Parts: sequence; structure tokens; C-alpha cells
Amino acid sequence: MCPRFKGNFNLIKLLVLMKKNLFLVSVIASLFVGTANQALAYPMYAQQGYENPREATGRIVCANCHLAQKPVDIEVPQAVLPDTVFEAVVKIPYDQEIKQVLGNGKKGGLNVGAVLILPDGFTMAPADRMSAELKEKVGKLYFQPYSEDKQNILIVGPVPGKKYSEMTFPLLSPDPATNKDVNYLTYPIYLGGNRGRGQVYPDGSKSNNTVYNAAAAGKISAINATDKGTDIVIDKTDGGSVTVSIPTGPDLLVAVGDTVTADQPVTNNPNVGGFGQGETEIVLQNPARLQGLIIFLGFVLIAQVFLVLKKKQFEKVQLSEMNF
Repeated sequence: MCPRFKGNFNLIKLLVLMKKNLFLVSVIASLFVGTANQALAYPMYAQQGYENPREATGRIVCANCHLAQKPVDIEVPQAVLPDTVFEAVVKIPYDQEIKQVLGNGKKGGLNVGAVLILPDGFTMAPADRMSAELKEKVGKLYFQPYSEDKQNILIVGPVPGKKYSEMTFPLLSPDPATNKDVNYLTYPIYLGGNRGRGQVYPDGSKSNNTVYNAAAAGKISAINATDKGTDIVIDKTDGGSVTVSIPTGPDLLVAVGDTVTADQPVTNNPNVGGFGQGETEIVLQNPARLQGLIIFLGFVLIAQVFLVLKKKQFEKVQLSEMNF
């Protein structure tokens, strides 16, 4: 075999072997990542299923899975200058003594998460632009953009609610001098915040953090324990039977022999969390306008001082003429 051809053949074998190993590594990594996403990245489902988290109606898509309504609050400066770092304070209040149903059916503390929809051009502040005080307020929170082309939408969570029911977002305002798509205007900011787990998965299936209903009218003939929860067998009034599978978490409200109607709740509703939306406005202020206002106020002040001095002078003249 020609040495040159032999060298090329060995190189091809090496590349094929590397490709196979790389494929195996990627498969294993995807399995681990997939498991981690299912366990930890529950609030991130919106990223996977929706190109934009805010629908045309103004509703934030997190409400599709977190069905209960709860309050949220956001505080931002009334106005900011271009290319300036500022902070937005997000508050997600709830009773921190309550416990939620976890994925394994046990009780535990609530997590919180938030999505902040900023105007185009506004982004998360880089670390080297943040002051020490702002870094201390942010703490160990990790913010990430919603997607590569939506750097103005930030998400955070799930994080422990007891520690982060109030979160500080470090933000950077755009500069119209360098970004021609931005103008000196008043812009809206939208917030979505949830506490606790959702009741519905993106595929439409229920989690174990919601109420379960009878699938048909009839009589409960059996309640069987399973590895994943409980199966309720209902003998339908029109014949046949149907089984309602209930995961570990909700408490049963029925017993064998009970008669139920279609869609009647057969468990309690264990959900103690919920989702809320809020919005506010911020003004991207033109520095030239501020300078003009300051100069105008300066002229007004000087004019007022001269008017007072002129009045005093006129009064002195009048007094001297009266004495004369």
C-alpha cells in the first residue's frame, strides 16, 4: 500500500472513530441534560414551547400552566439616561410557612421564578458595569435571556422562594446614538412571576399539583394503590368501566361505593402557589433635554433674583422721594 494512501486511510479511520465516540458522548450528555431539565427546569418550559412569552392579548404564557392567580409587583426608576445601569426590583409575595406538593408527592418549600419583558434595546447589565452595591443586591441569582434573538427578555428561576421572594434585576439602558432602532420615549415593561409548581404540563397533561375529576358518571368499584399513586375504577352508569389514574400528591375525596358524576372532583386541590402579571413604564430620557431644562431653570432663577433686586431698588427710590 502506498505510504501516502495508508496515512490517509488511517486518518479516515481515526476521524470515524472520533465521530462515533463524539456521538456516544452527545447521547449520554443529552440523557443527563434531559433528566435535569425535567427535574429542575420546570419554569423554562415556556422557552421550549413559545417563541414569545407574551401573547397578542397581553397574556404571559406561564399562565397556561400556573392556573391560580396571585399578585406580583415591580419597581423601576421613573426615567433613565442612555447607556446607564439601573435596577428593577421584582416582588413575588406569598405565605412562606405553607408547603407545596413536590413531584414525588412529598411536601416541601415553594420555588419562585420570573420573566421580565423589557423594551427592545434594554438588556441585562454586564458584570463589569455593575457596582459592588448592585452585585450584593443581585446575590447569586442567575439571569438568562429568553432566546438568542430576544436579549431584552430575561428569565430567572426556579429559586428558593424564602430567599428570593424579592429579586433585583440588573439592567442596562440602550443608547440611541449607537442603536438607531431606539428613541427617547416612554416604554412599557411587563412582568410575570410565579410561586410554586404548575398544574398543567405544556403537553396538556396534569401534574400532581392539581385537582383530579371523575372521567364518567357511575359508581366507584375499586381504589387500587400503584407505584405511581392510585387508580380509581368507576363502573359507568351506561355500562363498562373507566380508570382514573391519580399520582401521589392530591388527597382522595371519595371511597369505594360512592356514586360520582362526570367531572366531579375526586381529589382535593393541593395547589398553594400561582402566577401573576404586572406592568410599569420607564422613560428613556434625553440628556440634552435635562441640560436644556437646567439652563432654563437657571435663567428663571436669575430673572427672579434680578426682579427682586429691582423691586428693592425701586422701593428705596420711592422712600427717598417721600422723605424729600
